[in-house]
Amino acid sequence: MEVVIVADAQAGGELIAEAVAHLLRRKPDALLGVATGSTPLPVYQALAAKVRDGAVDASRARIAQLDEYVGLPADHPESYRSVLRREVLEPLGIGMDAFMGPDGTAEDVQGACEAYDRELAEAGGVDLQLLGIGTDGHIGFNEPCSSLASRTRIKTLTEQTRVDNARFFDGDIDQVPHHVVTQGIGTILEARHLVLLATGEGKADAVAATVEGPVAAVCPASALQLHPHATVVVDEAAASKLKLADYFRHTYANKPEWQGI
Repeated sequence: MEVVIVADAQAGGELIAEAVAHLLRRKPDALLGVATGSTPLPVYQALAAKVRDGAVDASRARIAQLDEYVGLPADHPESYRSVLRREVLEPLGIGMDAFMGPDGTAEDVQGACEAYDRELAEAGGVDLQLLGIGTDGHIGFNEPCSSLASRTRIKTLTEQTRVDNARFFDGDIDQVPHHVVTQGIGTILEARHLVLLATGEGKADAVAATVEGPVAAVCPASALQLHPHATVVVDEAAASKLKLADYFRHTYANKPEWQGI
C-alpha cells in the first residue's frame, strides 16, 4: 500500500485526477469506479477542468457505481445515480449509456446485486476504483464487521448513517431509505487500482487503522492492505495519527516520477 500525504483536499484531488487522466490517455475506454459524498468532489472538479482545457478526453470512459439506495427511484435527485450524473458524467462529457450501477428498485434486490457483479466482470473489471472512508473505517457501505470476501449485496443503514445523510433530504430522516446496495469488499478488491482519498482530522483514526493496523473486519478499509496496487491519499490532518508519516513522505518524495501513483 502506498501512502501519499498532500497539503490539502485540493492537492489530493489534483493528484488523483492526473492519475485518472494518465489512465484515460493510455486506455480511453477505461472503466472508472466512482464514489459519492463530499470527499471525492475535488477529484471530479480537477478532472472536469482537465477535460475543459483539452488536457484529456474522457468521453469514451465508462463509469461504475459503488453503491445505491434501495427503493429510491433512479430519477430521484438524491439517488446516487442522479448525483453521479450531475457530479461526474455531465462535467466529463460522458453519456448515461456508459454508466453501470446496481438496480436499487428491483423486485429481486439480491438478484440485481448478483447481476451487477456479473456486469462488472463482463465489462472487463474496474480499472481504477475511487474510494472514500468513514470515520469507522467503512468503504462503500461495508460497515465494520462486513466480510472481507463480501460481494455486492443489500445492507441495512445504521441510524447514525441515516442521521448523517438526512441533510441531503431536507433534514428529514424519514425520507432516508433504510437499505442500500453496495459493492462488497471482495468485489472492490477486484479493481486493478484502488485509490482511497481521506481528508480532515475526523478521518485520522480510520486512516491509521487502515494503513498501520491489522487486516480486520472491524476496519473494512484495512482490506486494502491485501491489494497489489492500493494508493491512500491523505491530507496532513487525516495523516496526523500515522506513526510512519515521515517514512511515507520520504518514499513518495524519492520515487521515480514515471511511476505515478
